[in-house]
Formats: sequence, C-alpha cells, structure tokens
Amino acid sequence: MSGLDLSWLFGKNARDVPPLPTGTGAPPSPPNPPGRKPGDEEKPKEKWTGFDPSGLERAAKAVKELEKSNYAKDALELAKQQELTTQLESQKNIKEWEATVEKIKYEQVQKEHEEKRKTLSAETQEHQRRAQYEDRLARKRYDDQLNQQRQVNEANLRRQEESVQKQEAIRRKTVEYEAELRHGNEMKRLQAELSGKAKIERENRDINLEKIRVDASEKRETILKSLEKAGTIIGNGFVDFVTDWNKVSATAAGITVIAIGFYAAKTGVSVLGRFVEARLGKPSLVRSTSRLNFWSALWHPIQSSSRIFAKPENVMKGIVLEPSLDRHLMQIATATRNSKQKSGLLRNVLLYGPPGTGKTLFAKSLANHSGLEYAIMTGGDVAPLGRDGVTAIHKLFDWASTSRRGVLLFVDEADAFLKPRKDVVSEEMRSALNAFLYRTGELSRKFMLVLATNQPHQLDFAVSDRLDEIVRFDLPGREERLKILSLYVDRYILNPVTSMWFIGRRRKIGFGNFNLEEKIGDIADKSVGLSGRELAKLVIAWQSAAFASANGLVTEEDVDACFGRTLEQHGQKVEWSLSK
Repeated sequence: MSGLDLSWLFGKNARDVPPLPTGTGAPPSPPNPPGRKPGDEEKPKEKWTGFDPSGLERAAKAVKELEKSNYAKDALELAKQQELTTQLESQKNIKEWEATVEKIKYEQVQKEHEEKRKTLSAETQEHQRRAQYEDRLARKRYDDQLNQQRQVNEANLRRQEESVQKQEAIRRKTVEYEAELRHGNEMKRLQAELSGKAKIERENRDINLEKIRVDASEKRETILKSLEKAGTIIGNGFVDFVTDWNKVSATAAGITVIAIGFYAAKTGVSVLGRFVEARLGKPSLVRSTSRLNFWSALWHPIQSSSRIFAKPENVMKGIVLEPSLDRHLMQIATATRNSKQKSGLLRNVLLYGPPGTGKTLFAKSLANHSGLEYAIMTGGDVAPLGRDGVTAIHKLFDWASTSRRGVLLFVDEADAFLKPRKDVVSEEMRSALNAFLYRTGELSRKFMLVLATNQPHQLDFAVSDRLDEIVRFDLPGREERLKILSLYVDRYILNPVTSMWFIGRRRKIGFGNFNLEEKIGDIADKSVGLSGRELAKLVIAWQSAAFASANGLVTEEDVDACFGRTLEQHGQKVEWSLSK
C-alpha cells in the first residue's frame, strides 16, 4: 500500500497501534498500564471530560474511503502480515523467556553443584583436620609414653648409680680404715725404732764426738800439706820460667803463632766460602740458570756437556709475534750478540705487556743467541728475605761478575720488587731496592738486565732511568694465533718429542676424520683476546683428550669442547681481574 497513508487516521503514533486480529470480531484487550497487576479491574471513571469526536469522524471517513479504494484487499493483507509478525515476535519473546528460564535453572544447578563441591571440600578438609588432630594426639601419646619410659629408665639409672656410689663409699671407707690402721702400725714401728736409735746415740755420744774430731783434724792437716806442696812447686816453676829467657821467648812465640793461625784460618775459610759460593754454587734469588756449576755438572753430566758444545740458534725460533715486534726484537738480539763478541757495553731492556705473550721465552732465547748465560729471578722472592735481602742482592751480582761469558739477568714480575720508594713501607725492602740501584748504576760488558712486568707504571723512576730499550708485547692477532696453534699442534700432537724414547713404545696420537686446517682457522678467528700461553694450554688439552681416548684420536667434538672451556675460563679470569 504505497499510495495509502493511514497515519492521519490514528494520529502521530499510528505505527505503534497493534493491528486488528484476524478470524474474530472481538477487539484485542488493552495492555495493562504500568504498575497494575493482571486481574485487577479498572475502576470506572466518574466523568469524561475533554472528549474530541473529530477522531471518530475521521475514522468513519477513512473506512468509507477504504471501502471505495482499489487497494482494500492489499491493506487487509498487510494487516494480516503485521499481525503474523507480531505473533512471531511474541513467540520469539516466549522462546527467549524459556531460554532465560532454562539458563536460570542451569545456573541454579551449577550453584547447587558448586555448593555440593564446596561442602565436599569442606568435609574433606574437616576429615583431614580430624585425621591430623588424631595423628597429633597419637604422636603426643607416643611421646608421653616415651617420656614416661625415659623417666622410668632415668629413675632406674639413678638408683643404680646411687647403689654404685654407696658401694664405692663403703669400699673407700674400708680402704681408708685399712690405710689408717696400716699408718698407725707404721708410726708405732717408726717410733719404736727412733726411740731405740736415740737411746743408742745417747749412750754412744762421747764416742761419736771423739771420732768426728779425729776425722776433721786429719782432713785439715792433709789439705794444708797439699796447698803447701802445690805453692812450692808453682813458685819454683815460675822462678825457673822467669829466670830462663829462652823459655819466655819460646812461650811468647808459640802464643803469637797460635793467634795468627786462628785468625788466618778463620779469614781463609770465609774467603774460600765466598769464592766457592760465587763460582760453584747458585745464589738463593736465582730460580733457574744456564750457567754450569759443580753440582749440576756432577749430577747432570750429559746436559752440562751439551750446553758447552751447543751452537746459538735463531732468537725467534718457537716465538710467534707480530712482524714489527719481531723485527725490533731481532735488532735487539743482533746488537746484543755483536756487543758481546766485540766486548761492547750491554744495554738493559724492559719487556712489558699482558701475561703469556712470550716475554720470558724471548729473554731465554736472547741469552742463548747472544752467547750469554741467563739467570731468572722473581721480584716476589726479595720481600721474604727481610734483612738478608741486601746481602742476597750483592751475592747475586758478585756471582754474575764471576761469569766468563757474561750473564743476562731476567727479573720476572719486576713491579713486585722495584716499586717507587715512596710506596715502600718496609725499611728492608727500601734497602734492597737501593742495593739493586747501586749495582745497576752503570752499563757493564758482562752483565745485562732484562725486566718483565705487566704494570710498567709501578716501577721506580730510577729503575726506569736505567733502561735503554722498552718493548711492548701485545696479545697475538689472527695470523699470529693461527701460527701459534699450528706450531703447538705439530709439537705436542703430530710430532711429539719424548726424552726417554727407549723406555717402552710411544703411543701414536692424532686427530680424527675432520678438516684440521679449517678447524684451526675457525678457532683462530674466535680466539680474540687469548694469549700465547692460553693457546698452548688449549693444544695441551687436546693432547690430554687424545691420551684419554681409546684410539688415541682427537675428535672434532673434543676440539670444540676444549676450546669452549678455554673461552669460559678466560672470561672468568678477565672478570676476576676487573673486580679487583
């Protein structure tokens, strides 16, 4: 009914008016107003006021027009459809209400189940509490029984102890009574003996006194005669000695010879001891040395002879450093060797840098290459000597001055001994430092000083002033790490050397089936920050893994595991050093 508008018939809210029901002529019952319950009757109004009949007139007019309209059937169908829609909405509301009711019932069932579960949980907890309470009661009864039994045992034990104490008291009283009787008998016996002796002495008193007087008189006469005879002999002898000039001269000469002999023997033994100590012994400060002495030649004749006939080797053999540092050290070694051969002055050198970078190894190699004998000491060995530190330092330099080839003294951890004098608290350490500075004040043709330290700024200024060359040893780079790993792999695994090859058969070791060069290159890339000593220990760890395996081969897993542990340990060391 697009052309028929019925809104004028019912006013502005015509769309809200429910359609007429179909099939019955009864009008629908009006809806209950708000607040009124179903079944309540509406009270009749006493009087209608303000009724407007124009609405009924318009309705009648609209009905007439509707009857005359061609769309009356369409309007009726539309009304039916509206009624059907209303009924469907009412059924939908009923279904929704039923669903709401079912939901409420479901929630009630859930609440009942939840209440039952809570009740069951509470009952379970109550049972548990009851069981725990009963268990505590049982434990308490058991503890009470134990305490009662312990009290009974303690009472029995006390009764036994009291019985033993009573028996012991009775035994002690018996022993004391016996001792008292014995003592009384002894006292009576002694009293009887003393009384008898006193009676005898009283009777023999005159005889005893006469005997004592006679013995004393004879002893006095004997002593007087002995003294008289000894004085006569000594006097005659002294007179004869004084009157005879030859005897006096011989006696004086003998005493003089004895005194001179004693002093000469004492001085000679001291000089001979220092001579033997300087040439045949080794100072206490020297840890190791290549200088031969009597005892080393006696106990190790083969090694001693090999040292004598050994030829100088390349100074950088077995030492891997960066090229610029390698060239600098070669120049120092060449200059030292030529100075030694031409009796020139030897220069003092300071080697500083991180630990494990080859400082000690280069010092030994420099001594062997230049023809000097090396002696290694540690700075920390001076402090424990205390007052003897000055004497030990003088002995060290006296020992070095007796060498025919010259000595290269390598002082490792020099900062532990050669600290600034203002920072030295001990007077003994300050005296030892002054003695060291005194003996190294001038350059020598037979003595060369090489210091090694990780902290060169902690050296005394006077010590730094005595140094002619200062060389820094840095951690190896990638190429140096690769060379170091290859060197130690050849030395310890691929071509191991043993000094006692004739005792048993050597076990062959090696690597498993993997690319060794590629693996070493990979480790050289990842081992940034590791020193040469740590790389050598890594290769020795691989050697240990080979010895631990059944077939004597190092697998790729062993190589990676050892390298991982080395990196972890290196990180731990760095963390420790930073935390100080």
